[in-house]
Amino acid sequence: MELELFQTLGISLGLGLLVGLQRQHDQSELAGIRTFPLITLFGTVSGLLAQAFGGWILAIGLLSLAALAVAANFIRSRSPHYDAGLTTETAALLMYAVGAYLVLGNSTVAVAVGATAAVLLHLKAALHNLVAKIGAADLRAIMQFVVISLVILPILPDKAYGPYQVLNPHNIWLMVVLIVGIGLLGYFAYKVFGQRAGTLLGGILGGLISSTATAVSYARRTKGHQNTSTMLAALVIYIASTVSFFRIIAEVAVVAPKTLGTVAPPLAAVLLLMLLLGGAVYFFKGSDADKMPEQGNPAQLKTALVFGAVYAAVVLATAFAQDKLGRDGLYIVAVISGLTDVDAITLSASRLMHTGNIEMRSGWRLILVAAMANLVFKAGLVGMLGSRAVFARVALLFALVLAAGLLILWLWPESLQLQLGMALGDEH
Repeated sequence: MELELFQTLGISLGLGLLVGLQRQHDQSELAGIRTFPLITLFGTVSGLLAQAFGGWILAIGLLSLAALAVAANFIRSRSPHYDAGLTTETAALLMYAVGAYLVLGNSTVAVAVGATAAVLLHLKAALHNLVAKIGAADLRAIMQFVVISLVILPILPDKAYGPYQVLNPHNIWLMVVLIVGIGLLGYFAYKVFGQRAGTLLGGILGGLISSTATAVSYARRTKGHQNTSTMLAALVIYIASTVSFFRIIAEVAVVAPKTLGTVAPPLAAVLLLMLLLGGAVYFFKGSDADKMPEQGNPAQLKTALVFGAVYAAVVLATAFAQDKLGRDGLYIVAVISGLTDVDAITLSASRLMHTGNIEMRSGWRLILVAAMANLVFKAGLVGMLGSRAVFARVALLFALVLAAGLLILWLWPESLQLQLGMALGDEH
């Protein structure tokens, strides 16, 4: 018991020193390297006393600390260089609560909160610079994502409706939040790097935002523009498509983690080939620079509604095809869905595998077929919108990937699939 108590006090002291070090380094006049450890220890001791004498001890301690902060600020307000910021005062109150929670709550949570407070205090300049870079359009993107994820999602009913009882509004919108979130991550990464993003980073960001939109943007740049390198454009389109395979595996991991051991290996085999092929092309591409075209906001409500409608249609079509046409009918749905949005069929197949409505050996094949159909669709877009040279390069790269995908669909051994699935399942 005593050892546990000293461990708690030691953690409290360490967290206080961590925050105090940062405040001292930032030249805070109110509290620094000595005061913050005392505040955190004060909270811990108050928590210990509250266990024996009641919660009123914590309330008195908090009021006392607040009174000290008010008195200190009153004295400092007479100085000509007085700073009216409340960061240090708020940090002091938080660290008092962290010290108390070490005793009365979960110590892991308390440590995480204390460490997060220290990091946030340290990142003052970086956060201020980030906010300064955010324009009206970026702020609108953030607020739109808040509406999509924190306003709309919680109020949707978590219940199945419609034919085959497969249309769950909450689950459908949850997939929308996932896809929009991935796109928003890529969008803000683009805002950080902007047009400075070169070939490799441009392809990665394009794949996170939308590999199809990236293919359209770069294909158009080669049409009638002699100063645009067709090799660079083809490579960016290819890299974005490679990242889309990463997205597919990540989406399966989030939606149906238990199926990952079965689904991931064949998809990873295609991805490995794409990485090797892309690395070889990147090595021989030369040293030309490239800039990313302007990217749109992926968190628009219209975009979310369209994806939600596509996902719901794919879920319904999959259930219908399975009921009326059997397993072969699912591949028709996969091809049609893959032509427009591979995310929809990926998420749909993942959920069906997770619920046991389709076998995992069929599920990964559906996803791979959809991904291959999406490559064909993007190659067609490049052919229509881009120059002949960029189409030839993209078509060659995609043809090699498609050939590998067909071989995997045909030759992938089910025994190896089972062994890998069991091995990864045991790890989880």
